[in-house]
Amino acid sequence: MVDYHSAGQPHPYGGNGPGPNGDYMAQEDDWDRDLLLDPAWEKQQRKTFTAWCNSHLRKAGTQIENIDEDFRDGLKLMLLLEVISGERLPKPERGKMRVHKINNVNKALDFIASKGVKLVSIGAEEIVDGNAKMTLGMIWTIILRFAIQDISVEETSAKEGLLLWCQRKTAPYKNVNVQNFHISWKDGLAFNALIHRHRPELIEYDKLRKDDPVTNLNNAFEVAEKYLDIPKMLDAEDIVNTARPDEKAIMTYVSSFYHAFSGAQKVPACPSLCLSSPRADIVGTLRPDEKAIMTYVSCFYHAFSGAQKAETAANRICKVLAVNQENEQLMEDYERLASDLLAWIQRTIPWLESRDPQKTIPAMQQKLEDFREYRRVHKPPKVQEKCQLEINFNTLQTKLRLSGRPAFMPSEGRMVSDIGAGWQRLEQAEKGHEEWLLTELRRLERLDHLAEKFRQKASIHEGWTEGKEVALRDRDSGTASLAQVRALLRKHEAFESDLAAHQDRVEQIAAIAQELNELDYYDSPSVNARCQKICDQWDLLGSLTHSRREALEKTEKQLETIDELHLEYAKRAAPFNNWMESAMEDLQDMFIVHTIEEIQGLIAAHDQFKSTLPDADKEREAILRIQQEAQRIADLHGIQLPGNNPYTSVTPQIINSKWERVQQLVPKRDQALQEEQNRQNSNEHLRRQFGSQANRVGPWIQTKMEEIGRISIEMNGTLEDQLNHLKEYEQNIVEYKPNLELLEQQHQLVQEALIFDNQHSNYTMEHLRVGWEQLLTTIARTINEVENQILTRDAKGISQEQMQEFRASFNHFDKDHGGALGPEEFKACLISLGYDVENDRQPKRRTDSNDFRALLGPAGSGLGDAEFQRIMAVVDPNGSGTVTFQAFIDFMSRETTDTDTAEQVINSFRVLAGDKNYITAAELRRELPAAQAEYCIARMAPYPGPDGIPGALDYKSFSTALYGESDL
Repeated sequence: MVDYHSAGQPHPYGGNGPGPNGDYMAQEDDWDRDLLLDPAWEKQQRKTFTAWCNSHLRKAGTQIENIDEDFRDGLKLMLLLEVISGERLPKPERGKMRVHKINNVNKALDFIASKGVKLVSIGAEEIVDGNAKMTLGMIWTIILRFAIQDISVEETSAKEGLLLWCQRKTAPYKNVNVQNFHISWKDGLAFNALIHRHRPELIEYDKLRKDDPVTNLNNAFEVAEKYLDIPKMLDAEDIVNTARPDEKAIMTYVSSFYHAFSGAQKVPACPSLCLSSPRADIVGTLRPDEKAIMTYVSCFYHAFSGAQKAETAANRICKVLAVNQENEQLMEDYERLASDLLAWIQRTIPWLESRDPQKTIPAMQQKLEDFREYRRVHKPPKVQEKCQLEINFNTLQTKLRLSGRPAFMPSEGRMVSDIGAGWQRLEQAEKGHEEWLLTELRRLERLDHLAEKFRQKASIHEGWTEGKEVALRDRDSGTASLAQVRALLRKHEAFESDLAAHQDRVEQIAAIAQELNELDYYDSPSVNARCQKICDQWDLLGSLTHSRREALEKTEKQLETIDELHLEYAKRAAPFNNWMESAMEDLQDMFIVHTIEEIQGLIAAHDQFKSTLPDADKEREAILRIQQEAQRIADLHGIQLPGNNPYTSVTPQIINSKWERVQQLVPKRDQALQEEQNRQNSNEHLRRQFGSQANRVGPWIQTKMEEIGRISIEMNGTLEDQLNHLKEYEQNIVEYKPNLELLEQQHQLVQEALIFDNQHSNYTMEHLRVGWEQLLTTIARTINEVENQILTRDAKGISQEQMQEFRASFNHFDKDHGGALGPEEFKACLISLGYDVENDRQPKRRTDSNDFRALLGPAGSGLGDAEFQRIMAVVDPNGSGTVTFQAFIDFMSRETTDTDTAEQVINSFRVLAGDKNYITAAELRRELPAAQAEYCIARMAPYPGPDGIPGALDYKSFSTALYGESDL
């Protein structure tokens, strides 16, 4: 094969070649094929490139369906190149081997290379192998060469020329701003504007909405395809739902508009009548006059060439003026922004260089916050202005250089270098200001930390000493008990330990005050005054502590004698008090009992409690005498006792009050227990009454259920005898209902009495209700089954012997007597009746014998898995996994009787219709009774066939509907 991407081969239109558009084509040849890995872009390119290829291939009477596959043999690729170039390619090879396909593709690639196109990394093998990435790349290269490269607009060509053409054509339209070949086309307005600019009668542009891109795109695609012969190459949804539509797909589609509209100028009328009667002069003459024809054609030449020159001249002037105006505006914007920015810098630097120290942290923090606000609010817009100023300056210089104009020179002091120098001074001042702020803030934080530490420790110390002086001067031991005096002594010892521990804090407070004085703290006088006050108070507390200890030790010895009596009282009063509280709690305790035994146990326990009351009264009197003895000794020695015993809060008054309460609660408890005993006797009667009735009704219901189950299995006698017997049985059950109603009344009394259990019966009312409802449901269902069997027998003509045989087979395989067969049981039942499950042939239906085995055919006729699944779908349409006896009877009746099918009904209608595929109303009225004929006419749909006979009716769909979708 030919190597189209050799490292040393010059690019005919690239940077190394002489082509007029070398730079652009080199750039496009290096297209980013990795983007094809994006599914959205690949989908758009497939659709667009396929439509573009078909728009040319249809001229040769063919097209492609799959762009990856249809170019693999090279035949349609060569044909496409011949159509778009108008040249003949070498004769293709018609063989089917891989080498023939590679040779054909190489011929096509050779032709593309001969047109000055460099094919980078595209070889014939990749195209033959159906490489989608390489195939799309090759088609894009062809589109660039034959559809886009030759586009030329105002000294620009190819992509830039096509973009400029679109911008010129869409400039007058609102909401259209074409800047590229991707997102500028997403809303669809640009496509509609191109069509409206050249064919305004096709588009109502003012009715289009920018917020409805799908409608806009579909409108443009449909109009272009219908009126401009531009095939639809894009999907509106793909464009709208993609963040950035594929540029190559958009360019390919837009180039079709360029080729459709380029050069389409309106021809002005010829100023002179070159032909007096064109139609007569030309049509009526064997050989029209050559000079007249040449004269008339020259008018077309001058009309087109003059209009083209005028448009080119106007466009050139507009372009020059627009560039000049834009440059002047950029110059004015630069001067204005530069002046404003320099003035701001000159105002800001003095503020940043100021150094005004503050005494407090809040004041310095406010300065820091002002600096942060400057950085956060004021400086960012200026940074943006500086950046925009540099961008505008560079853009202006570039535009001036490209348009051949002299470079822009700003006024003195407003050069970019001047602005940069001012900005550097600003940032240096900003850095110094920030460092000063942080240094000052750290210094003030250190002072503030020491001052706060002093205040905190001083406050803690003052809080600790608050009330201490008053407490140390108090003479509370004169009226205290021994326990209180001892507690005061222990408390005083703890205070002495605490006082020693606080010595360190006092020394720390003095040291901090000294350091604040050395650092020249602005509020040092108040600190010194507070420190001196703390030291003076500390000395006073030490003196008072020693005096209080001596007073407490003297009082302790005087109260030891009285304390022993108080302790004895407390040891005996506390247990007795707890006993009385427990007794009152038990006497008032709520009790819930459900049986006679439980209430009798409570009464026995209460009697035992009453027998202990005399001994308790003796203990109460002994405790009260101890308290009286302590008071007598205190009065004798002139000691003032505290109001309460220090060892207990139980006073003699409390003991007497609780004893009286116990005496009052005992008879109330007696009465409550007696009332509950009476209620339990009544509940026991209700339990026995309900249990007796339930024990009769429950077994009766269970017995009847078993009898019905046995009847439904045995089914002796004819179906009519069985039905009569079951109805008599049902009547007997209904007559038993008053017994259940009586039980309901007794159950209501039990519930009203809040009785929750009954040891006299295992039956609950809920169980009996469910059993009764099941009994009624079972007998009704059994009666219904027998009635349905009678209907089936009469409708299908099944004999009594056959019905009994079916019942016997069903009951035999219904092992659990549940009234239904599982799939395996059902299959075994069928096998017992003559089916052979080892074959796949469906049994034949026969009606010449009452024996069902004959109906199923001789041994060996089959019931394979497929046939069995078909039968299961019939007998178990809901997929429950079971087969009821009624479903079994219905299936057996269908197997043993000859029934009409949908096909037979269709054949009958075909006979009435004279072997036609439809039937008319007149034929129905002629052949059928009036009622049946009108029934059919009202329900038959019109015949949909191609004959188009008025009044023709479709008897096929009608017959199929009578039997459902299929006739089993």
